[in-house]
Amino acid sequence: MLTRKQLELLEFIRGRVDAEGVPPSFDEMKDALELKSKSGIHRLITALEERGFIRRLAHRARALEIVKYPEAAERGFKPRVVEGSRVDPAPRPASALPVETESAANAMTIPLMGRIAAGVPIEAIAHVSDHITVPNSMVAGRGAHYALEVKGDSMIEAGINDGDVVIIREQVSAENGDIVVALVEDLEATLKRFRRRGSMIALEAANPAYETRVFPDHMVKVQGKLVGLIRTY
Repeated sequence: MLTRKQLELLEFIRGRVDAEGVPPSFDEMKDALELKSKSGIHRLITALEERGFIRRLAHRARALEIVKYPEAAERGFKPRVVEGSRVDPAPRPASALPVETESAANAMTIPLMGRIAAGVPIEAIAHVSDHITVPNSMVAGRGAHYALEVKGDSMIEAGINDGDVVIIREQVSAENGDIVVALVEDLEATLKRFRRRGSMIALEAANPAYETRVFPDHMVKVQGKLVGLIRTY
C-alpha cells in the first residue's frame, strides 16, 4: 500500500506526463506537494521505485517512467499507519509481557498507531490502526500514550528488535539520550536516540550498520518518548 504522499506524487507525475508528455521537475514536484525541500521528493521517488510503481532511466533529464498504477480502491485510501497495517477484530492483550497476567483493573487500552521505522525513516504516523491492552504500570505518569510496532533492526543494541511493540508517551521535547519517535521534515517518522548538538539534532541508531543522521533542529519534531516495550516470540 502506498502512503498518502507517495500516492499524491504518483498522481501528479502521471497527470503531468499525460498533459505534457514529460515528467515534472523536482522543484515542480516539491511545490505541488508543498514540501520544504527537494530531499523529501528524492525519498518519495525512491520509495515509489522500490515498490515498482516508477522507473528512473539513467543519463536522461526528468527520466521518470510510470510502470504501474495502484488499484482504484487504493487511490481513495485514507492512510492508517506509518507503513502497512494489521487490524485485529478486537483489542489484543499484551500477552508477551514478562509479567503475570494483568487484571482489567490493572490494565488499560491504548491506540496502536501502526509501524515505526527502526532503520531508514518511513512515512509519518497518520491514524490509529488498532488498540492494545497494557499494564497500568507501563503508562504511569502524565500525558497520553500510544503503541507502535517496530520495523527494522537499527535499535537492536538498545534491546529493541524487529516486530517488538514500543509504548510511547506523547511529548514534544526530549533529553539527550532519550529514545524518541522523531518526525523528520514533517514527512517521515523514525525511532532513534535523541542528541542535541547546538542547533543540530542527531538521530542515533543502536546498530553499527546504520549511520547517525544529523538535521537542523527545525527539521526534527519530537512526537514522543519510549517508556515501555512488548516482545512477542
